[in-house]
Amino acid sequence: MLVLVAPGQGAQTPGFLTPWLELPGAADRVTAWSDAIGLDLVHYGTQADADAIRDTAVAQPLLVAAGLLSAAALGDTGAGVVAGHSVGEITAAAFAGVLDDTAALTLVRKRGLAMAEAAAITDTGMSALLGGDPEVSVAHLEKLGLTPANVNGAGQIVAAGTLEQLAALNEDKPEGVRKVVPLKVAGAFHTHHMAPAVDKLAEAAKALTPADPKVAYVSNKDGRAVHSGAEVVERLVGQVANPVRWDLCMETFKELGATALIEVCPGGTLTGLAKRALPGVKTLALKTPDDLDAARELISEHA
Repeated sequence: MLVLVAPGQGAQTPGFLTPWLELPGAADRVTAWSDAIGLDLVHYGTQADADAIRDTAVAQPLLVAAGLLSAAALGDTGAGVVAGHSVGEITAAAFAGVLDDTAALTLVRKRGLAMAEAAAITDTGMSALLGGDPEVSVAHLEKLGLTPANVNGAGQIVAAGTLEQLAALNEDKPEGVRKVVPLKVAGAFHTHHMAPAVDKLAEAAKALTPADPKVAYVSNKDGRAVHSGAEVVERLVGQVANPVRWDLCMETFKELGATALIEVCPGGTLTGLAKRALPGVKTLALKTPDDLDAARELISEHA
């Protein structure tokens, strides 16, 4: 059984969309999406520098567009399960047929703008913990007033909070943690600091007419497979201010009988986690169109 997953913010790199736009019809497709949401995705995916694409309001639509474009290039994947990490959940909602491509991109554009506005209220950020026991680390973070915003499995936890709280973490690491690495993000995503964005996203969601998922859609909230389109959208809204439980998503992949996992462009992060947490599951990350043939071979074996 094949799982199709979409990465979250931070996976983007300058120029990563360039080779994908060389595929037949791809540039026209992305140009149409750009016109629909009022953001030049072609420019940001090919010419913009790292600082420009780190902007939350840019990064999020760019990642969803890349995921949709690379999945379309694969054709029918026959995936039995779909999921996404953080903003990748919107990409996954399109994979599952809950939202069409334009609706997904319109929603993520509003999400990115709302989260950027919320992040500007207070100086906040996120840092990854390397090493240590997850239970010990979570308790230590809570003592410092930080939120375990991403519990990613394979021993990886991302802390989020104010810059002062993160500085304190750097000086007072949990037992067993080797290093605290600041992430290149603009705010404390998936924490109470994003509460203003939830309200704006809830308003935007009222314009959607979601369909029920055609395949199992696994949610970041609790790793549960969701079968109602309305509930998928409800979870997309609330997840902005709540922790990502990717560890529980991977547990569900295992329970559902996953034998292979493909991560859409810009792939790498989630396949890395899967290699450590899901032994025996074959993984493949779509980075450039050169990876498509190997992905199709994996699909023929496991879909």
